[in-house]
Amino acid sequence: MIRLLVVDDSALLRRLMRQVFAVEADFELAFARDGIEALEQLHAFKPDVVTLDLTMPRMDGLACLDRIMVERPSRVVMLSSLTAAGAEETLEAMALGAVDFVAKPAGALSLALAEFGPLVVETVRRAATARLRASARLAERLRSRAALLPPDAAPPMPLPVLHAAALAADVTAGAALAAAALPAEGLVLVGTSTGGPAALDVLLAGLPADFPWPVVIAQHMPASFTGPLARRLDRQCALRVTEVTGPQPLRPGHAYIGRGDADLLVGRRAGGLVALAAPSDPAHRWHPSVDRLVDSALGVLPPPALIGVLMTGMGYDGAAAMGRLHAAGGRTIAEAESSAVVWGMPGALAQSGGASAVVALPRIAPRLLEWLA
Repeated sequence: MIRLLVVDDSALLRRLMRQVFAVEADFELAFARDGIEALEQLHAFKPDVVTLDLTMPRMDGLACLDRIMVERPSRVVMLSSLTAAGAEETLEAMALGAVDFVAKPAGALSLALAEFGPLVVETVRRAATARLRASARLAERLRSRAALLPPDAAPPMPLPVLHAAALAADVTAGAALAAAALPAEGLVLVGTSTGGPAALDVLLAGLPADFPWPVVIAQHMPASFTGPLARRLDRQCALRVTEVTGPQPLRPGHAYIGRGDADLLVGRRAGGLVALAAPSDPAHRWHPSVDRLVDSALGVLPPPALIGVLMTGMGYDGAAAMGRLHAAGGRTIAEAESSAVVWGMPGALAQSGGASAVVALPRIAPRLLEWLA
């Protein structure tokens, strides 16, 4: 049984959520009208998943999420509008620890129930299996626990974190790859989905401004979110990060994020390599398609000039194409299960034997720097 807490000030939304989940036999629901009620229910109901609206009276969604991740870390799915402001707030929520989001329909919610209902059920089920990052807000959680202890109580046991020794013991296949001569022209291709924005924060923060190869990123996300994501990452890392909305030359020291709801391709023009925005291909289920991105790069560069990185995400997008890249002599990294929010996409690559290395998230950027030294 999945215990779901629905937090929203809209009586209509709460009623529709009750209607949507009434036909799902494995859900038990509780409701809260704002962040203050949500924190009360957090300890009384002990939910497995929380759906959290951003705009509420008394305590809004971001403030509530901040307290949830300190008081009782939980799997939180944000309910977001498709506006630019909604996208910015949702990305802030992902940074605070939310595992996923669902975009609210732009029109009347009741009229969009047929589309919204299955999407929110699928997202909540996915969130129920997601891994919470143990180290997030650790110091604040310990301080919060200590404040509630009686004076003579023993100090709280520290929460589990990724230990340095564990990171050093990454499970790898071909970790001892010999350093080949660095091709003059090459690309790092990154694919990610659920949990991706926070993972991209970590990956790109570890790369210097003079990183020698362009980084091209397919992040499954609606079109209204990828521009704000690119701008947020650009502010937070040394690389220059931009969204690909039209043909863009690919340059070292830059990262390129494909526009949501479309596909991202690599091509060659007279001046060199370019990133291209293409209409989404219905042959692929997820967009921007990681498989399509990798296959397009294989069409213009030899495999040794490509490195594929597949990080957290539900499903298997990217596993087949990165497997082909690996088999042809390119190098690939799958994020380790120990750090992935959802080990679907990287797990599919690792389990198929298509990963040159299986590496915990904090070690991916150092591994790229080792390979491109």
